[in-house]
Amino acid sequence: MRTTAIVLIGWFALAIVFAVLEAYHAEADHIPTIQYGIFVPILIGGFLVLRSPSVKQVIDAVPQQWIVGVQVYRALGVIFLILYATDRLPGLFAWPAGLGDVLVGVLAPVVALAYARAPHVNADLVSLWNIFGLVDLVVAVSTGVLTSPSPVQLFAFDQPNELITVFPLVLIPVFLVPVSVLLHLISLTKLNEPSPQSQSE
Repeated sequence: MRTTAIVLIGWFALAIVFAVLEAYHAEADHIPTIQYGIFVPILIGGFLVLRSPSVKQVIDAVPQQWIVGVQVYRALGVIFLILYATDRLPGLFAWPAGLGDVLVGVLAPVVALAYARAPHVNADLVSLWNIFGLVDLVVAVSTGVLTSPSPVQLFAFDQPNELITVFPLVLIPVFLVPVSVLLHLISLTKLNEPSPQSQSE
């Protein structure tokens, strides 16, 4: 657990450094770089989740309801809606990303509590919540890229989504998004593992 905490703190510190240095700042005539901050941690983390025995030990020690419930932080997506209301983010990004995140975050403790009370009955509910959470992230990242200044921008030319690529808001896609994806992956992985009771039969 201590090693996991150190890795997360180090990762967060590195994300802050890159963000402050404007490594992910979007410009109309430059290929976007934010995808590296999103997908590299997901690939590395996903590999460790699926292949590392030490990481698996940590995952096995954490109850499913904790893994689900901790994503209550996703309700912070309301920030996107506030920034849209003040004309600082385009609606094409802010509405789906903001509403989706808020819904995932609000439901997180509800789903976690339901699973804690009746794991076998509510396993499908956890699966559906995870799938919805992942779809929300895919939509948020996709609309974020397509509305940000770059050669691949397709929308929001009258109000480019530049703010999401600079500090401190950029920490959401380059830290919280990968963390959320990995938490969903961990939750789904735990759901697919046989219970101790079934293993003993």
